[in-house]
Amino acid sequence: MKHTPWTRQEIVAHYVGLSGINLRGQDLTGIDLHLANLSNADLSGANLSGADLSDARLEYANLSGANLLGANLSGANLRRADLSGANLSDARLEYANLSGVNLSGANLRRADLSDADLSDANLLGANLLGANLLGANLSGANLSDADLSDVNLSGADLRRANLSGVRLKYDLLGLSGANLSGANLSGLDLSGANLSGADLSGANLSGANLSGLDLSGLSEADSDFLDAVGLSGANLPGLDLDLSGLDLSGTNLSGANLSEADLSEADLRHANLSKANLLGLDLSGADLRHANLSGADLRHANLSKANLLSANLSGARVNVYTTLPDGTKGSKGVDI
Repeated sequence: MKHTPWTRQEIVAHYVGLSGINLRGQDLTGIDLHLANLSNADLSGANLSGADLSDARLEYANLSGANLLGANLSGANLRRADLSGANLSDARLEYANLSGVNLSGANLRRADLSDADLSDANLLGANLLGANLLGANLSGANLSDADLSDVNLSGADLRRANLSGVRLKYDLLGLSGANLSGANLSGLDLSGANLSGADLSGANLSGANLSGLDLSGLSEADSDFLDAVGLSGANLPGLDLDLSGLDLSGTNLSGANLSEADLSEADLRHANLSKANLLGLDLSGADLRHANLSGADLRHANLSKANLLSANLSGARVNVYTTLPDGTKGSKGVDI
């Protein structure tokens, strides 16, 4: 049976009870559906540009391919809705419930998502250029291959989020205070990024470039640094960092300031620690085979039971407070 399109008058007349309605492909430009119940509705391909859907119920609704340019969805409940391929550029989505929503391939350019709940949302390949995600909950969200250029993520919750392959531009990007614990940041170019005050505990930064990164004020840094993470020049001093037992093999930590950190029993095979500040560093039981420690500052460091087989220690500095692998102390002012 052929579907007969609803008229605007009929839609407004049935304002409250629109659950499950079929409005697929209809032109609803600028329609006022504030507070309407559109749960499970089929709005796929519909033109809702400029529509007022604020505080509306749209959970499990099908909005795939819909045009929501400049629409007002603030406070709307879009839980588990399908917005794949939808145009949400310049849309208002502040405080909206987008948990578990499918936004893969969606256009969210300049959308206001401040304080929105995007937990477990699928944003694979979404365009978020210039979007506002200030204070948004992105925990568990899939942001892989998304465009986050010029996005404001200050204070955002990105725990367990997948950000592998995302595009970022840090001259305008604010990540200070962001919760990135458990986030997947593998392969990202984070060089020079400002992560002061951010929580990176349990984050996966394998293959990420963090050279020159400002990490001052981190609450934790027991991150899962796998494979060749670039931390050259990173600033991590005096923060009581617990990096014990981590796999940091092949990591580039040249010139990094890791003073007073805990790297006991860490895997640092083939790691580059040349000219690094390791003052007071706990490396007890660490595996440093084939590591490059040339020119590193190891004064006051604890190297007891560390494995330094074939490590490069040329020009490394120790003093009488340095504990060597055999438990003996170093010599004042002596370079290894």
